[in-house]
Formats: sequence, structure tokens, C-alpha cells
Amino acid sequence: MPQKTLADTLAARETIYVNCGHPMCCKSTKLDIQALIDRLGRDHVSMHDDLVGLFVCSNCKAAGRDRRQVFFTCVPDYEGQQRARNRDWKPTFERGD
Repeated sequence: MPQKTLADTLAARETIYVNCGHPMCCKSTKLDIQALIDRLGRDHVSMHDDLVGLFVCSNCKAAGRDRRQVFFTCVPDYEGQQRARNRDWKPTFERGD
């Protein structure tokens, strides 16, 4: 089964947030997918296991907290999906009597 790449994520216009797993922090940061592509390449897999080792919470590091694993939140392009869904919709003014 093909894995989802960073290029696929960018093309789908998805937004990815990286979240700190430390209960005293819980910082969340929006990722710049294009910057990740520039750094890692278009074909780098964008799944959790392939990205998790790349990120460390800077707030926790500065505060001297123990390192906790980060996790990701992926938000689909809901507006684009809605536009595509409504593209062929035409209003009718007929009464449903």
C-alpha cells in the first residue's frame, strides 16, 4: 500500500499541527509543509512514525522538562471539499407540493 508523502499532504491542502505531549506544556504549532518538503524532499513519508523523531518541544527544552513524544493533528481542507461538493449544485425554485 502506498504511503502518503509530504507532496500528497501539500496537494491535498491539509494542515498539520505538531503537539507537545508533556502535560505541563501541550504547545501546538502549525507545520510549514513546504519548508518540510524543502528540507526532507517531496517523497518523504508524512506519517506519524516518519516525522515524530524530527521534532522536540522548544518550550519544554528551555524549561528543563523531560522530553516527551510529540503527536500530530491533521486537519483536512474542509473548504475545498465543500466547494467541490457544491460545484454542480443548482438551486431550484420548485415547490415540493
